[in-house]
Amino acid sequence: MKPSSADPALAPASNDDRPPTVNLLIVDDIPQNLVAMEALLRREDVHILKAGSGAEALELLLEHDVALALLDVQMPEMDGFALAELMRGSQRTRDVPIIFLTASPSDPVRSFKGYESGAVDFLHKPIDPRVIRGKVNVFIELYQQRLQLRARNDRLERALTLNETMIAVLTHDLRTPLSVITLCADSLRQKAGDGPLGKTLGHLEASAHRMARMVGQLLDFSRIRSDVLQLEWREGDMGEIARTAVTELRQAHPQARVELSTEGSLQGRFDTDRMVQVLTNLLGNAIVHGTDETPVRVAVDGRDARTLRIGVRNAGQVPAELLPRLFEPFKSAHRRSDGLGLGLYIVDQFVRAHGGQASVGNTEAGVLFEVAIPRGIGA
Repeated sequence: MKPSSADPALAPASNDDRPPTVNLLIVDDIPQNLVAMEALLRREDVHILKAGSGAEALELLLEHDVALALLDVQMPEMDGFALAELMRGSQRTRDVPIIFLTASPSDPVRSFKGYESGAVDFLHKPIDPRVIRGKVNVFIELYQQRLQLRARNDRLERALTLNETMIAVLTHDLRTPLSVITLCADSLRQKAGDGPLGKTLGHLEASAHRMARMVGQLLDFSRIRSDVLQLEWREGDMGEIARTAVTELRQAHPQARVELSTEGSLQGRFDTDRMVQVLTNLLGNAIVHGTDETPVRVAVDGRDARTLRIGVRNAGQVPAELLPRLFEPFKSAHRRSDGLGLGLYIVDQFVRAHGGQASVGNTEAGVLFEVAIPRGIGA
């Protein structure tokens, strides 16, 4: 039987964050004891469930989630110990705290059996009202806090899902008008020549390209966060990928100085478009945070038979406290960054998707980003 939708313990937290109503189970074969215990433990935020036998208690546990179970030890047919063992054997009730109540004289053997059955406490009648209320209130409040935390986590997950969906929709829909703006600006700039209007259109085109890169990063970020990133595996040459990325960088930054070196066999199986983006992001980061006097150096190493390695080095140093967090989203080592702080995060995620690893460290010659990916994963 499924839990009842009317179960108070399953009700969502109210807007004023008042403690949710929870269920408390009392099991005793003597009706007077049930009435007395109910009167003793009654609270506005507690719904008390009463059972006169172990079988009746099991039926209630199938319908309701409970914060705590108070079980009388001595009951006909099914005593409290047997009921506790059945509760511990069920996935639904195995974690319900149990307090045993007994009118028998104190017996260490029986107490040990109670704790062995999974009890959190073993109390002897007559029970001090202050003691039982204090113990019960602790478990009720712990359960309420757990319900509130679960409800807040659910609300947070729903909000995050909504935000990611919104980002995906917006970025996808923005790409078309951005492409139109870029094409129109490029066409008008060619007609306007090198005059003031041409320079203005050049700035417009550069800004449109920059915005297009941001939109692309947001779209990749959304895919990664939503776990829908798919790679298109094909045979490729990492040296050609590096040359493509360097060419694109020089077109966007004509003044940039980049030195590319390759060594060994650079053939492998990977998503070539994603790897171009990995190199483009690393090079763009190196140009932004490097110096004009020192070139960015790119080295592609294919001497290892199983692994391809890429190194991108630029002058300068990254503060030591930032190094462990540099691949996190929306992080940037310098305020000079003109992006969203997603470039290195995307690098790390794309490399991980290829079964590889990205790392960064300070060296005497500057900051070194390294990428290592297997040659044949995804075949």
